[in-house]
Amino acid sequence: MLPIHDDTQRLHGRPYVNYGLIFVNVIVFIWELSFTSNFAAPNATQELFYTYGSIPRFLLSGDVVSIITSMFMHGGFAHIAGNMVFLFVFGDNIEDRLGHQKYLLIYLLWGILAAYSHSLVATDALIPAVGASGAISGVLGAYLVMFPRAKIFTVVFAFFITTIRIPAIAFLPIWFIMQLVFGFIFPQSGGVAYFAHIGGFLAGLGTAYVWKRLACNRHLQVLDIRSPPIKKIAFNPESQLVRGEPDIIKGPDFYEILAEIKGISGVSDVSVNFEPKNSLVRITDNKSKISQVLANLPEDASKYDLQEIDYLNGIIRVRLG
Repeated sequence: MLPIHDDTQRLHGRPYVNYGLIFVNVIVFIWELSFTSNFAAPNATQELFYTYGSIPRFLLSGDVVSIITSMFMHGGFAHIAGNMVFLFVFGDNIEDRLGHQKYLLIYLLWGILAAYSHSLVATDALIPAVGASGAISGVLGAYLVMFPRAKIFTVVFAFFITTIRIPAIAFLPIWFIMQLVFGFIFPQSGGVAYFAHIGGFLAGLGTAYVWKRLACNRHLQVLDIRSPPIKKIAFNPESQLVRGEPDIIKGPDFYEILAEIKGISGVSDVSVNFEPKNSLVRITDNKSKISQVLANLPEDASKYDLQEIDYLNGIIRVRLG
């Protein structure tokens, strides 16, 4: 199975850090090809990987710098192509949720923890480990916690080739179980550092869980603020977009709008626009293009930006902060 894209919308523009990570990995790989004559020179290849790769025995003796260099190196075309596809599909939304600087720091942290996970299993190994997959595994773990109901558009290679949409809550656990199975069968062989994947994934799960808990534990001040009765520009019998009035919640530094919506499967089926000048949030059904939720906010909401859009069990949540 190869993921090609997801249906999770970004809210904060382009993921420049994620693009930068992919760019650096590609540039380093081109340099590897030049240095090793397309990996055809065995002495140069060995020198390269033993100099910049992460060797478990040396890592446990204090060679931490090699972790960072090894995270941007790859051992072949299939290696870098697979890693960069996963990073491209899943990394942008994690950056969107964490922010640019935090995402970069946490990404590197996941890579470090993944390298130590591998080294603790292969304590005396002198074979260098290279690749971004440990850090990317952290991205996958965080994605599972933050976007469990996202749909992953996946190419399936079997007796035929087809594309299907798989929920993240199914796709990512299957991937992790495969790492566990192969990790215990081939803990120090097979050419893949499975325990780096396992450690990175668990680190991503833990980081995202703590992140969400901290966000949820903020003191919420629920005020009796109501939008005027919902205005439907037109009635779409197939969509029946909204029932009731949207609830507006004011926190110390944010607003949230909760509205019950029918006839959609996820956030990709609606468009959300915030008009700061009018302090108005407009939710539009992408199918009909005409049914709308209009939520009028207090004037002080104009200083906020659109941050998050979630949909669960018929309720859409829009957060401004």
